[in-house]
Amino acid sequence: MSAAETTAAPVRRFSSRFLRSELRLIVVRRRNQVGLAALATIPIVLAIAIKLAAPDTSDGAPDFVAQITGNGFFVALAALSAELTLFLPIAIAMVSGDAVAGEADQGTLRYLLTVPVGRVRLLAVKYAGIVAGAFLAPLVVAASGLTIGLILFGGGEVTLLSGTQAGFGEALLRLLGVCLYLGVCLSALGAVGLFLSTLTVQPMGATIALTMLSVASVVLGQIPQLDWLHPYLLTRHWQDFGELLRDPVSFDALTPGLLSALAYIVVFLTAAWARFAGRDVTT
Repeated sequence: MSAAETTAAPVRRFSSRFLRSELRLIVVRRRNQVGLAALATIPIVLAIAIKLAAPDTSDGAPDFVAQITGNGFFVALAALSAELTLFLPIAIAMVSGDAVAGEADQGTLRYLLTVPVGRVRLLAVKYAGIVAGAFLAPLVVAASGLTIGLILFGGGEVTLLSGTQAGFGEALLRLLGVCLYLGVCLSALGAVGLFLSTLTVQPMGATIALTMLSVASVVLGQIPQLDWLHPYLLTRHWQDFGELLRDPVSFDALTPGLLSALAYIVVFLTAAWARFAGRDVTT
């Protein structure tokens, strides 16, 4: 064995310690717990309100709301649809806005980079935490809505949007598919939030900016005169999850939303890397 071989640096093994630490931090952080509790409370309030005063279906009420009194399964769908405009984006904005800016604000970012943790690895772990939150949030809403819906309205076979009947087990699989689809969409929002988080040392600023961008996307999507802009809006395809409640499921109708989310993820993760790689970290 040569001297060069004996003095060669040991191969660094992959460790998930940093990732596990990040996920644990996200879970135990009090504001995140409060946020999840708020997300879970809205379906309960919705179900109780409908139980006390059945909705008037003659004025074009959404199908999900109109069908709640017949099957509590639809509480979960109505809650997801209602929270998708504002509350779910706020939850993701809180997590993603705090990803890098929160470390800078607390003065721990420079310490993390001297552990050492490479900048690419830091961004990857931070985004993994955001993705975990993006999938967890709709699951929490769906679980809360499903539980309170079954308690107040019961269950049974589910009438799909196409008019056909599906067994309760199949309906649960479709609901899981809805949550996974929304998880991908919210992960794209989180990628934008991660980029914004690299631009500032104030996590609240990144959170507010991302929330405003999400709301603006929804508002712009309702203006017919801007139809040329609609295909490029981040929230354009979020409501397409309804395709998972048709028989048969049109996966071609879901593809544009998934491709749009993937494009946003690639573009803004690249932008976050470009910004963070050359950033002079002093905090």
